[in-house]
Amino acid sequence: MNNALKFYIDGAWVDPVGTGTLDVVDPATEQAFATIAMGSAEDAERAIKAARAAFASFSATTKEERLALLERILAILVRRRDELGDLISREMGAPLEMARSQQAGIGIAHFKETIRALRGFEFEQMQGSTRIIREPVGVIGMITPWNWPINQIACKVAPALATGCTMVLKPSEIAPLNAIVFAEILDEAGVPKGVFNLVHGDGPTVGSVLASHPEIDMVSFTGSTRAGISVAQAAAPTVKRVHQELGGKSPNIILRSADFTEAVRAGLRKCFDNSGQSCNAPTRLLVPQERMDEAVSIAVDTAKHVTVGAPGDPETTIGPVVSQMQFDKIQGLIRKGIEEGADLVIGGPDRPANLNAGYYVRPTVFARVTNDMTIAREEIFGPVLAIIGYDGVDEAVEIANDTPYGLASYIQGELEEARALSRRLRTGIVRLNNSAWDGAAPFGGYKQSGNGREYGTFGLHEFTEIKGVVGYDEA
Repeated sequence: MNNALKFYIDGAWVDPVGTGTLDVVDPATEQAFATIAMGSAEDAERAIKAARAAFASFSATTKEERLALLERILAILVRRRDELGDLISREMGAPLEMARSQQAGIGIAHFKETIRALRGFEFEQMQGSTRIIREPVGVIGMITPWNWPINQIACKVAPALATGCTMVLKPSEIAPLNAIVFAEILDEAGVPKGVFNLVHGDGPTVGSVLASHPEIDMVSFTGSTRAGISVAQAAAPTVKRVHQELGGKSPNIILRSADFTEAVRAGLRKCFDNSGQSCNAPTRLLVPQERMDEAVSIAVDTAKHVTVGAPGDPETTIGPVVSQMQFDKIQGLIRKGIEEGADLVIGGPDRPANLNAGYYVRPTVFARVTNDMTIAREEIFGPVLAIIGYDGVDEAVEIANDTPYGLASYIQGELEEARALSRRLRTGIVRLNNSAWDGAAPFGGYKQSGNGREYGTFGLHEFTEIKGVVGYDEA
């Protein structure tokens, strides 16, 4: 990792202004295996200046030029996919094959979808005698998380490049190495200097500069709701556009018409995927009250087959969570569930018995949870499932919507019934019957899950301003 102690600014790898560094810790061993430079406000300023200088020329490029650029990036991403996956596995703990196929693979998928969307995207159209023009927003400050790192980098950078924006990226300092490889890929693909800039750092230092700086036209943030509030507050004085994808506490409603066994099994697996570290994970499983015991039996049997272990072990289903801080938070919430009277049916506090090092969490299921319990209210971000009973569909909807979040929801059951129910749920995404991921579907939430949408055509819209030229076609 030759560039770990440098930043990518104005088309070159440069030394930081300061001398601050941070160790990158392998969550499977709790040992540091790399060191990155940590940026200062001055480093952020340099990157913003470079992006601003590059905007005039890059915003004037044609759609065809930007398509060719995206296609070059895509080809290199494909070539370096396994390298990216290996790094992601090491720095945030995802099982190796999953890190290669899903974690790195989803970055490739976003570039493919952005290319597809851009080919059919109209930047100008007539409305009567008025010309409607979509122009790039400008300089974008991007702050991305550690849980799906390349996913969130790609679904911001690809549409920003596609629409002619320039940018400064601050990736998570917890899982930063994949972003360095990503910057190398963009450099090799010939992204013009200043268009893409990378500065490592923490939120209070580099992140706050990106959010508050008057030369940043838009800040795109993915992370916790708490941090998102801070970003919005910092951005408010400059009245810049703020795009946020924040927390979630997603309900998964199992209707009486569902294939009950398969629905419960699939719901638990989806909740535990990525060690539960997904903002849209279906962490609240809503089942008919009279089938609670059956749901518990299926969930326990399924959880018993979830193998917690080293990311490099091919038998591993889920690896460690990302950090000591995250491990401690999850342990505290599991204990809170027990204290508040939820029925712990499998798992519980502490590491699995066969693992005495690493941030490993026991796959945990609570049954007979009520929606006022802490484990039903707070985003746990670990392999912890809460099973909640309901008496009728109206009550299921009430429970599902009774949350400050509104990112995702899931429904399992007869298709027409599920379609009708989807209209009653206050979330930005509804997935029916364990449907596959769709990179063209809008991704984003209601309420405290954020604002704006990502992915595909929706991402292109997010990074453009609308101009109306009135009288453009009058005789």
